[in-house]
Amino acid sequence: MADSVLVIGGGIAGIQAALNLADKGIHTYIVEKLPTIGGHMALLDKTFPTNDCSICILAPKLAECSNHDLIDILAYSEVLSVEGKEGAFKVKIKRKARYIDEEKCTGCEDCARSCPIKVSNEYNLGLNMRKAIYIPFPQSVPRIATIDASVCMHFTKGKCGVCKIKCGAGAVDYDQEDEIVELEVGSIIAASGFEVFDPKEMTEYGYGVYKDVVTSMEFERILCASGPTAGRITRPSDGKTPDRIVFVQCVGSRDPKHGRPYCSSVCCMHATKEAMLVREHDEHVETCILYTDLRAAGKGFFEYAERGKKDYGIKYIRAKPGRIVRDESSGELEVWYEDTATLKVSRMKAGMVVLATALVPSRSTAKLAETLGVELDEYGFFRSPDPLLRPVDTTRPGVFATGYCESPKDIPESVAQAGAAALRASRVVAGVTA
Repeated sequence: MADSVLVIGGGIAGIQAALNLADKGIHTYIVEKLPTIGGHMALLDKTFPTNDCSICILAPKLAECSNHDLIDILAYSEVLSVEGKEGAFKVKIKRKARYIDEEKCTGCEDCARSCPIKVSNEYNLGLNMRKAIYIPFPQSVPRIATIDASVCMHFTKGKCGVCKIKCGAGAVDYDQEDEIVELEVGSIIAASGFEVFDPKEMTEYGYGVYKDVVTSMEFERILCASGPTAGRITRPSDGKTPDRIVFVQCVGSRDPKHGRPYCSSVCCMHATKEAMLVREHDEHVETCILYTDLRAAGKGFFEYAERGKKDYGIKYIRAKPGRIVRDESSGELEVWYEDTATLKVSRMKAGMVVLATALVPSRSTAKLAETLGVELDEYGFFRSPDPLLRPVDTTRPGVFATGYCESPKDIPESVAQAGAAALRASRVVAGVTA
């Protein structure tokens, strides 16, 4: 019987599960495919319904994971194979080469400042640029640089090498290779998270055509002080502050046509939060939310939406937009919609439009499920043999799922469920399987 647990995914659900396990005295490994743990929560400015600083909540957990004697973080890694059975799994993991000696790197970023190559910054969702050698964000854990070999001139053209010259710690190692790590664990927790639906296929909304139509996650980075505009609300097309921002709900979710009839769970409150933050940044900007049904199921959520109306002047319209176009004379966007209360078709001018796009299981989830030998449901979430009595169990004994990869949920729900998954995994390690 192996006495350790593997957590796959370093978002808030995976982090919380690992901390719960480690606090029980169980050695835990976190495997994260990106160079840092933190997940989508690290991209948020505030969290609802309290509007507390997201990174202020997350950063202490990141630091605790990094410093905990019973947690090993295997970032920039992926699970290749899983063999064995409950209580005795053998796992093979590929640790991808960062081309950085992790023991030597101090996280000073002198290498990034000297790098001549700029590419799209995925952390800011392509709204600005990063260097070929980079640390994703200031609170990254581990705080170690990574060289993107697909764009680095040393690897693509066989020249440059400036980062190696500038690195006073001597951490740059162009000869580093991928490493295979083999672990024996008693239980596995999948926490592979979600991705944001690409609304380009919904051409009626003009995403990818009009620069001022953005997704809610892109707008989140615009709002954030660590984002590409340092928290200034400016539209991508011209850098000006819009007079009105319209939020469009259920873009790709609750939509059988695009294969996602489920509600993504967080979008109504996410839009409410962003509209509040807009007013806090600039009280002169009007905000309007076009919604299908206002989903406010969590604790304090209804009161949160009411506060948005009363204290922040958010206008809620039960409506379904038909199309978004640009008025060529004014340059403003026009949102055409059907008011489902009056059954009248109307239009509204907008300086920016924010699309609340569906949240879908990560693209790696299907491959991970195959590797783990577990089943997914018809929407791509991990299937539980008994959603009522064993909601974190999967179809393979000893393998559990938590967070958004199990079903749509918000941060508090993910944290609560992570505790349940950690408890189930700890019972396996202790030899209690009932």
